[in-house]
Amino acid sequence: MTLQLAAIQHDIAWESPTETIAAVRPLVLNAAEQGATLISLTEMWACGFSMNTEVVAEAPDGRTATTMHELAEETGCWIAGSFPEHTPGHDRPTNRFLLAGPNGEDHRYSKTKPFSFAGETDHYDGGTPVEPVVIDGVRITPFICYDLRFTDLFWNAAADTDLYLVPANWPSVRREHWMTLLRARAIENQAYVCGVNRVGTAGDGLAHTGDSRIFDPLGEPLAEAPPGSVHTMRATIDPAKVAEVRSTFRFMNDR
Repeated sequence: MTLQLAAIQHDIAWESPTETIAAVRPLVLNAAEQGATLISLTEMWACGFSMNTEVVAEAPDGRTATTMHELAEETGCWIAGSFPEHTPGHDRPTNRFLLAGPNGEDHRYSKTKPFSFAGETDHYDGGTPVEPVVIDGVRITPFICYDLRFTDLFWNAAADTDLYLVPANWPSVRREHWMTLLRARAIENQAYVCGVNRVGTAGDGLAHTGDSRIFDPLGEPLAEAPPGSVHTMRATIDPAKVAEVRSTFRFMNDR
């Protein structure tokens, strides 16, 4: 089996889920019409990477999560992205990845490594790595933005992963780091990597060029989004390709 992946590089209205949802919804519907099975949005896709948790943090069944489940049911697709959530068991909100399924499936993961450089550690709790989710035979492991810098997280999950899904708000000042690390994670783990990043200027003044990418298990680019543009990338994810690469090039056995 294969998975039809769509990743939407989009702008975000700062701390305004209503405005962002209105803009992103038709992009999701179009991706579904084009045959996507799984549609990924960005990190904190509806409100932006805001530290103003008193304003942006939502209940687990709040506006953003509800919208994702409604889109999943309407389109018959899986919808992915993160949002600031008042996560049960945590004193502070977490940067929460949600994978919403067309039949009400609900898989969540809290960003393991809050971004201390931007003060995320002062406002959000971190989480722990999650078990992969299997869709159409593809084992999917999510990480969020800054997690990408931590090789061990990806290595530890590699044996059970065909596709790493990495939504982000990665600023353009470090765009070369973003693109290089995405490709490195694909090469060293012999897995597909999808990094979907926002475009536009955030409310904190940081510019984002997107540079979203999908790499195959050999690190070859399958899809690239034009910098600075709203764009939907598409790719076919084939777990047999992962198995073939790992069988032919047995590099991970030597770790």
